[in-house]
Amino acid sequence: MIKTRPYNPYVSVDCVVFGFDGKELNVLLIERHIREKNSDYNDKKLPGSIIYMDENLDEAASRVLTELTGLKNIPLSQFHSFGDPLRSENPRDVLWLEKTTHTKIERIVTVGYVALIKINRKITLDAEDRSANWYNVRETEKMNLAFDHSLIIGKGLEYIKHWLNVEPDLMFKLLPRKFTLSQLRLLYDAVNQTRSDVRNFQKKVKQWKNLVMLDEFEKNVPHRAARLYKVNG
Repeated sequence: MIKTRPYNPYVSVDCVVFGFDGKELNVLLIERHIREKNSDYNDKKLPGSIIYMDENLDEAASRVLTELTGLKNIPLSQFHSFGDPLRSENPRDVLWLEKTTHTKIERIVTVGYVALIKINRKITLDAEDRSANWYNVRETEKMNLAFDHSLIIGKGLEYIKHWLNVEPDLMFKLLPRKFTLSQLRLLYDAVNQTRSDVRNFQKKVKQWKNLVMLDEFEKNVPHRAARLYKVNG
């Protein structure tokens, strides 16, 4: 007889994975397809689930992200816990989680994790009732999201804003190996939800020690080719 790992019905992890598509900041969401008595219901949620009794939080976050998206070896940083007693009051969310985990769900405290990755990482999910896709962060404010995932995304965005202000080099994780200053500015503006003056931004970033100007330019573009840069380290 195969012994199954028991779940902890009180603790979950949710992963806020951000990626940049060249113009806008995106977040990875799971689309749920719920069959109800008289109709089908669709909404979206962060990659997340309850943890096993015998695993720590970091292990759970990596496992859940891989199981739901196929992404492996993603550096995840724990950034906030969410414990409002009303966060799991929606019966639909609770019933869905009970069905997928075969576990009676109690009050859930979730621990949020954040990651920054290149958006070209392959997303795979083999399930009939859900799929994983990228969505513009701005659009999520109007979406019908499960649990309190809109709040979690907002907190995750606040965290990376602070994170990138302290360590701006982390932004380069979201860019190609060689990039233009325009691409860097668009990413900076997407993260900070702002619109930078082009000249002032160029003066600012050219003071960054790790930024290296190359003797190379864009190729096969319908506009004047821009100079390429890279980052050392």
